[in-house]
Amino acid sequence: MLEPMPGYLDLITKASTVILGAWRDCSTCGLELSKRTLLDNAYITVTEIALFFFCAYLWTQVRLGLTESLFKPLAKWWRLMPKDAAKMPESAWKLVFYTMSWSYSTYLLFFTSYSFFRDPPSVFYSKKHKCGCVFVVVVYGSFYGHSIYATIYMDAWRKDSAVMVVHHIITLALISFSYAFRYHNVGILVLFLHDINDIQLEFTKLNIYLKSRGGGYYLLNDVLSNMGSVSFSITWFWFRLYWFPLKVLYATCVSSIQSVPSIPFYFFFNALLLALLLMNIYWFLFIVVFVVKVLKMKEVNDVREYEDEDVTSCLTWLSLLSPCRKHVQNGITKDKHL
Repeated sequence: MLEPMPGYLDLITKASTVILGAWRDCSTCGLELSKRTLLDNAYITVTEIALFFFCAYLWTQVRLGLTESLFKPLAKWWRLMPKDAAKMPESAWKLVFYTMSWSYSTYLLFFTSYSFFRDPPSVFYSKKHKCGCVFVVVVYGSFYGHSIYATIYMDAWRKDSAVMVVHHIITLALISFSYAFRYHNVGILVLFLHDINDIQLEFTKLNIYLKSRGGGYYLLNDVLSNMGSVSFSITWFWFRLYWFPLKVLYATCVSSIQSVPSIPFYFFFNALLLALLLMNIYWFLFIVVFVVKVLKMKEVNDVREYEDEDVTSCLTWLSLLSPCRKHVQNGITKDKHL
């Protein structure tokens, strides 16, 4: 029998009660227990590790190949402005990947025997590897391995790029450990709830680039960019700030203990998922700023972009640790803060 979907109050009260109870019962928690738990429960082979690095390298090469053979020629054919032509390959690449990956996760959740979306606690009913889940985990894990490199060395540097690097590291840790401990089922649900926003974001940015191509103005792309912006704002809250905490976090904090009383690394996994939620809230603040700009009838644009490509001031806390350094990407000089 399916459990009714909890509310925010249920999540806070029940999750805090279960977490505090688990902490009190964990009288022997420590490095030694963690080491023993890791050795007893984690299963990952050298072949799987090698496959991860090979696929991460392959993603990088596929992106470079598509950029040179398809995306850059398209930008030239569309006669995009130089600053838009420089950023267009990044958005096109991400749109292609996230559209394919989200479509496949949608297929798994709604057109197969998986009931994870309708019944989130069922992610813990079985620890067996299934072909579809393994494929998704390998593809996503290697992609986020590639994305860490790409964010630093290939993508345009933005105000939230440092946070994006942290996001990719946390996501990669979640994917890797969930695969090793056979809790990949919850990963499918997490990826489904997050990827739809990336599709809408990159679709909107592409239409922003296209609406003023060739020195002209194209109404259709302008309308599509506005529709994409509205859809992106709504689904960000609905998927990442409503469904994600109430479906995923409730299942991992409360239902996991009920299904697997001695679940390994309970606090570790939930800490990473909570960090992911906090970053979703952080990015939602950018969306609020964006909505305010739209209400003031300003130009629809990515508010994470720097106003000046040659900005010399460091706008992230990482600048306190190291000075800004120039980075040239697609012919444009940018300040990087790593």
